[in-house]
Amino acid sequence: MGNNKAVIYARVSTEKAEQETSLERQKEELSRYARSLGFRVDNIFEDCHSGYDVDRDGLLEMLDYISENEISAVFVQDETRLGRGHARVAVLHLLKKSETDVYSLNDAGPLKLNEMDEMLLKILAIVEEYQRKIHNAKIQRGMRRAVENGYRPERNFKNKHNREGRGRIEVPVEEIVKLREKGLTFQEIASTLRGLGYDVSKATVHRRYMEYKERLEG
Repeated sequence: MGNNKAVIYARVSTEKAEQETSLERQKEELSRYARSLGFRVDNIFEDCHSGYDVDRDGLLEMLDYISENEISAVFVQDETRLGRGHARVAVLHLLKKSETDVYSLNDAGPLKLNEMDEMLLKILAIVEEYQRKIHNAKIQRGMRRAVENGYRPERNFKNKHNREGRGRIEVPVEEIVKLREKGLTFQEIASTLRGLGYDVSKATVHRRYMEYKERLEG
């Protein structure tokens, strides 16, 4: 196979002593299982935490590791190890987005999802796609309104890019003021600036604008 990198994820619900044995057994059995299928185990993650919660150190570290290292598979004892209830579906959705296969020891192969899970994951994918379309449409609308009102970003932002390619974290207050004077709402200003590479929210834009006004009045 091409990319045969995999990770192990083991979870127990409490930190009781008897659960520690279960955790170690999960990791050992899953490591053997992954290797038997020809995978190379790159890393092992574990949690002693309720499956109904997504705020688990091991889980979050695993998701970051997968996105940064092109991991092709996650091995778990069964689907409930990833999570329970809504948390389980959310984790499955994230893994599906990263094109990471889930192998379950209990299923003796790829995780078998029921029809309800399959339907939920399809709905989540559709909703996310339309959220992205709406987000992009807001950026385009904001930019279009700004340009129609005489705003020229190619002039205002000339030579202001970070030469090393890092994300720009400074909020350009002068641009917020110019866009506000062009009649754009704070939401439209935030969308326009995000389209130009500034990671700002409507609340941040509003706060910086009000701070600017207060300085003028002061």
